[in-house]
Amino acid sequence: MSAEVIWKPAAESWNRSRMAAFAAQHRPDASGYQDLLDWSLDSPGAFWQAVAEWAEVPFVATASTPLGSTAMPGAEWFPGATLNYAELALRQAAATPAAVAIVSISQSRDRVELTWAELADQVARCRAGLVARGVGVGDRVVAFMPTIAETTVAFLATVSLGAIWSSCAPEFGVRAVVDRWTQVAPTVLLTVDGYRYGSKDVDRSAHVAEIIDALPTLEHVVRLPYLDVEGDNGWSELLDHDPIEAASAMAFEPVAFDHPLYVLFSSGTTGLPKAIVHGHGGITLEHVKALALHYDLRPGERFSWFTTTGWMMWNFLASASLVGATAVLFDGDPGAPDLSTLWKLAADEALDVFGVSAPFAMACRKEGMRPGDDHDLSTLRHLGVTGAPLPPEGFEWVSEAVGPHVQTGSLSGGTDVCTGFVGPAPMLPVAVGEISTCMLGCDVQAFRPDGSRCDPGETGELVITQPMPSMPVGFWGDDDGSRYRGAYFEEFQGVWHHGDWITFAADGSCVITGRSDATLNRGGVRLGTSDFYTVVETMPEVADSLVVHLEDGDGGPGELILLVGLVEGAVLDDDLIRSIRTRLRTELSPRHVPDSIDQVRVIPRTLSGKKLEVPVKRMLLGMPADAAASRDSLADPSSLDAIESWISHRQPS
Repeated sequence: MSAEVIWKPAAESWNRSRMAAFAAQHRPDASGYQDLLDWSLDSPGAFWQAVAEWAEVPFVATASTPLGSTAMPGAEWFPGATLNYAELALRQAAATPAAVAIVSISQSRDRVELTWAELADQVARCRAGLVARGVGVGDRVVAFMPTIAETTVAFLATVSLGAIWSSCAPEFGVRAVVDRWTQVAPTVLLTVDGYRYGSKDVDRSAHVAEIIDALPTLEHVVRLPYLDVEGDNGWSELLDHDPIEAASAMAFEPVAFDHPLYVLFSSGTTGLPKAIVHGHGGITLEHVKALALHYDLRPGERFSWFTTTGWMMWNFLASASLVGATAVLFDGDPGAPDLSTLWKLAADEALDVFGVSAPFAMACRKEGMRPGDDHDLSTLRHLGVTGAPLPPEGFEWVSEAVGPHVQTGSLSGGTDVCTGFVGPAPMLPVAVGEISTCMLGCDVQAFRPDGSRCDPGETGELVITQPMPSMPVGFWGDDDGSRYRGAYFEEFQGVWHHGDWITFAADGSCVITGRSDATLNRGGVRLGTSDFYTVVETMPEVADSLVVHLEDGDGGPGELILLVGLVEGAVLDDDLIRSIRTRLRTELSPRHVPDSIDQVRVIPRTLSGKKLEVPVKRMLLGMPADAAASRDSLADPSSLDAIESWISHRQPS
């Protein structure tokens, strides 16, 4: 890999970074990022101990060692230590009470702004309300809430008690919610009645009633009037406590380092979603490291990521408070009235660090947008991109259309660890199509099928060969750990197997080329799905695409199928088919030319934007749609109907 460098750090970027300040305290002989990365991998216990000390994590009881057992699974981080995530998250309230902690922008109501003092007050009163409803250590509180200030307040109040949080976005279908929350048996539900998406009102009251009926363990339901402002205001009742009394009673329950903080869920496109339990200590350390060191966020700076509460990036955004940064929240349709909405937000709120999904960035590129010309993005220094690999054209577009001063930070990790394994660093250059580095404390490698390490330039399975503090505590209800072990540790003994294809360059940068469980093995040659999408989706007629390979049991090339969703007015005629085939042949290889190219009304994606390559393949092999994927986990549940209809009419090649 020798791609063009499109962003270079300033000469003094290391010296003025928070990472250098951290190194000066704990690794003074480090002269740059590579030295710090090497130390974090050679001495993981010392590194994470240094992160905790540098961030002044308020441990109540301290550990005798930062890392006991290093086994995977089963690593013991900070055994004996106790702390509470919320205590660090609210520490800024004492330092700068009048500074802004949260800005909440919504298409359902007017802008909301909370200072640190106001945030601390609301958390204290919400906490008192939860205590009055019997919530204590280990209880589960769930939220059918959007990305708004109240959700953050309820989250911090919940975890301050040692209770356990889980959230689903209000656009989730009933089955998707119930499949998740029946696993954790919640006692309290916080919910909105609906929301406005662009100019459309979406009433969710009937969905809420079904969810309540399906959760027999619920003892209390707290309703926030969000669509109907005159509706049942259980939120005000929850916070109806004397501020002085609530503040005096405010406390942070000290819990074990691995005590559950929240439960996140896998996409659940096939089968019951995995209930992934994350701990107080692991998330606290990991998010401090990522936000303060990799994103260089400082107290008072402004941080936003477009996300819903059903995606791990909401949890990542909520951790802005751990480093004293201002979280700028957005709830609504990012395409209403047009795709400039989020760029206007970035300008109006003077964001320092802003995150979007790769599909959103590519959609803006396809529209020919130039946000840097249309909006004042002078404060924006970093654009984070995740959710899918960002094609080379996306990197080039950010540099040209958003601004050459903006660092493009492609981040890849997942819900499983609630962070990134590989991503940016403020003193490392960015090359077209490449992720800059392994993140500190992340021993990421590429493995061959036999478990040996790949050479630079060779594609292999993404694995993690040393434990990370934010690896899951476990799966909820998986008492013997068998499901957890099966999810990550069966492919390579004692090594985390993530399920992505990754290729490292000699300098440590890398490229991720898609999911390994969606591999296209064409005549013995492995093809990454992202290669197809990079070529096909840059064509002006193509809005979206999905590629599937049906293997030949006799060892032949099998059948390679490309599905496309077209922009309005485009037609999949012979000319367009010929054009797609020609581009794939010339830009990739003859092996990449599909045997068939068909059009569907919409490409199925999860609510977090991931394509359903494996479920579509299963449907092609005869599995019924509702067995192949959960409709309620999809952005458009009817997209499965489009696939079913296509399968029933298609002519295999």
